[in-house]
Amino acid sequence: MSQPMTTPKSEFLREAKARGFIHQVTDEAALDAKLASGVPQIAYIGFDATADSLHAGSLVQIMLLRLWQRTGHRPLVLMGGGTTKIGDPSGKDEARKLLSDDDIAANIRGIRRIFDRYLDFGPSAALSVDNAEWLDGLKYIPLLREVGRHFSVNRMLTMDSVKLRLERDQPLSFLEFNYMVLQSYDFVELAKRHGCIAQMGGSDQWGNIVMGVDLGRRLANAELFGVTTPLLTTSSGAKMGKTAAGAVWLNAERLSAYDYFQYWRNTEDADVGRFLKLFTDMKLDEIARLEKLGGAEINEAKKILAFEATKLCHGEAAATLAAETARKTFEQGVSGEGLPTVEVPRGELAAGIGVIDLIVRAGLAASKGEARRLVQGKGAKLNDAVVESDAMGVDAGHLSADGTLKLTAGKKRHALVRAV
Repeated sequence: MSQPMTTPKSEFLREAKARGFIHQVTDEAALDAKLASGVPQIAYIGFDATADSLHAGSLVQIMLLRLWQRTGHRPLVLMGGGTTKIGDPSGKDEARKLLSDDDIAANIRGIRRIFDRYLDFGPSAALSVDNAEWLDGLKYIPLLREVGRHFSVNRMLTMDSVKLRLERDQPLSFLEFNYMVLQSYDFVELAKRHGCIAQMGGSDQWGNIVMGVDLGRRLANAELFGVTTPLLTTSSGAKMGKTAAGAVWLNAERLSAYDYFQYWRNTEDADVGRFLKLFTDMKLDEIARLEKLGGAEINEAKKILAFEATKLCHGEAAATLAAETARKTFEQGVSGEGLPTVEVPRGELAAGIGVIDLIVRAGLAASKGEARRLVQGKGAKLNDAVVESDAMGVDAGHLSADGTLKLTAGKKRHALVRAV
């Protein structure tokens, strides 16, 4: 468990604590001494390839790897090409859908592009490794004899990922039960192959990480460390990375830079300072200044948060365009070119499309039911006019001279429909 420290020596732990990244550390004093030795150290975080993009719920882990690199060390991104075939039961009420090898490979390609924006890769820099490299070739009996004997089923049953599923009388397959064994084995392999000393992850991974530390000691007499981050929610209790319209994806193919900007621009007042510390590289003294802003001034801090977060994820040009589009949309009341755009065949518009269908197609609602509730609550607008009926049809007569129409959900979410 964590040991209190009076004077942290390593820049990583000092900065990580100040920014709110640290929840638990297996042996903080020993890790601190290792990091302060002047020798760059390697730490890893694993990411399973369950989709072709990560979402904002993974950003704490991504930014922690970035901080590890910014403080002089080497981050290692572990792609779960092997473990994705099993499925991590942590925080899940049911088994994940099993994916084909081709699906997993495609997802890894999509996810890998995200890390190129946040980390520097290359010789003596960040590493990217796929655990299928060693997991796919494991033989069952040798694994049981060499690794399995170090795991107590009694202890495994106490892990939250297992215990919660059993307490709710929800099935946990033998396949999923093996996940923590493979995660622990990953840690040992990375220590052997790359000299990795630490595994980092969310607080829900604490049990799995500790098991990996223990397995490293038993199998290789290695001194390994574990670091976890707090479970992150907004001040109102909402889960990070989720909105009413769905996940806040990090790839532009899934979510436009403008919508990503708006997600951060709509941060709750009480979360601005905390999110600036976690999701930007801004200096802590400047963040402290912004945290003190109140009233209408807090909106300026939100704009800075949105710009800095979007710049990291999508690049400075996209962040600048998103900020300018938002300014024109909300301050001048015009529909900027940077708004998310969906193309619809002109013939289809000429025949008429139900407004509910169009709202869903524009990405302003995740389902027809949600779109219908939006309209019934007077929260939907077409060309800045309130949509009065969910039975309304939209046709070519609603297009402006440039062949577009504007849809709005609530006060701050907009999209353009372009006839093609």
